[in-house]
Amino acid sequence: MKITIAAIGRMKSGPEADLLDTYLARARQQGRAAGITAVSVVDTPESRKATANARKDEEARWLIDTAGDGACLIALDERGKTMSSDEFASLIRAGLDGGTAEVAFCIGGPDGHGQALRDAARHTVSFGRMTWPHKLARVLLAEQIYRAVTILVNHPYHRE
Repeated sequence: MKITIAAIGRMKSGPEADLLDTYLARARQQGRAAGITAVSVVDTPESRKATANARKDEEARWLIDTAGDGACLIALDERGKTMSSDEFASLIRAGLDGGTAEVAFCIGGPDGHGQALRDAARHTVSFGRMTWPHKLARVLLAEQIYRAVTILVNHPYHRE
C-alpha cells in the first residue's frame, strides 16, 4: 500500500522540511515490513481564485485528483475525530488489511477543505482544536505515520 500526504501550499527548505524528510525516511524504511511500498508528499501552490469558496473548490479538486483511483482519502481538519496513535495506526492497518492501494492524507489550504473533498473523504481526522501552520501539520502527520508504522511492526518507538 502507498501512503501519500497531499497538501496545499509549498514546503520550503528549512528545519521543518528537514524534520519532515526525517520522518518520511523512517516511515519508508520501517514501512516495508508492514507492506507499505511508498510514503510520499505531493503539494501544490495555493489557489489564486478570488473568493474563499472558489479557492476551496479548486484545491479540493486538486487533492482528489492527486490521489489514485480507489484511494482512501483522509481529510485533516480541526473538526475531525481526534484519535490516539493506536487508533491512527488502526486506520492504516484497515487499509492494508482491506487491500487498499493508497491512503491519501489531505491537508487543505488556509481556507480549509472544499465540500467535494469533505464528501469524498472516508475519514476526517483532527490533531486537536488548535490551528497548526501547514508546515507543522505536515511534520505532525509524518511523525504519526512513522509512529503508526512502528506500532504495526512492533518496533519499540511507540510506548504506552
